[in-house]
Parts: sequence; C-alpha cells; structure tokens
Amino acid sequence: MATIKETQDELIEEFGLFEDWADKYEYLIDLGKKLSPMNEAFKTEENVIKGCQSKVWLHAEKQGDQVVFFADSEAIIVKGMISMLIRVLSNHTAAEIMQADLYFIDQIGMSQHLAQTRSNGLVAMVKQMKNYAVAFHAIA
Repeated sequence: MATIKETQDELIEEFGLFEDWADKYEYLIDLGKKLSPMNEAFKTEENVIKGCQSKVWLHAEKQGDQVVFFADSEAIIVKGMISMLIRVLSNHTAAEIMQADLYFIDQIGMSQHLAQTRSNGLVAMVKQMKNYAVAFHAIA
C-alpha cells in the first residue's frame, strides 16, 4: 500500500504530463468517472458536505485500523476532486489522515485554477475527511 505522500507524488506526476489546463480538467473528469459507485443508502442529507456549491456525499467506515471513504457528486469536476482525495486518504489509519499534509492540491495547480466556490468546496471536503478521521481516532 502506498503512503499518503507517495500517492500525492503520483498524482503530481500524472497531472504534470499535461501542458494546459483544458487537458488537466479532462483528466480530472476521467478520474471522477472512475470513482467507484457509492451505495445509494449513503446518499443522505447527513452525508452531504456543507460548504460545497454542488451536492457531494461523503461516507466513511472504519475497516480494521483503516478508514475507507465513499463519495459521489452531481458535478463531474467535483467528482474528480473527491476521487483524488479518496485515492490519497482512503485505506490509511485515522492518525495518518489527521496528520496528512495535502500538498498535491497546490502542486498540481488546482487551487489557482478553481473558481472560489469550488476552492471552498475542496477545503470543505478535506475538512470533512479529516473530521471523520478525528472521530474514528477518538473511539479507537
């Protein structure tokens, strides 16, 4: 299993293959399309991330000592964003997720190329994932 840092470095490398942002957006959309489907039972109001312009559902489960995330969104770009976060943070311990420094978002230029509302949504997604980790860590 790759570390959080190794997965971030992979994403930076993948996005580095594209010259312009149109291609990077296409890649982001492809990542969203590859996101595993979320169980409809988890698409509840309590799983909706507050602060996102589009609807984003996020569910987390503790499997052994690892936290596993499931998500979906109505917006294809947002689905790509959450799929990257899941790729980086899912299947790690609560402590690893809490301590994770998510530098890949800036490194691939995501923060500069998102509309303010999307940027706020991205921050809300990261915050919610870390909140799940804190909760799971507290009951460990």
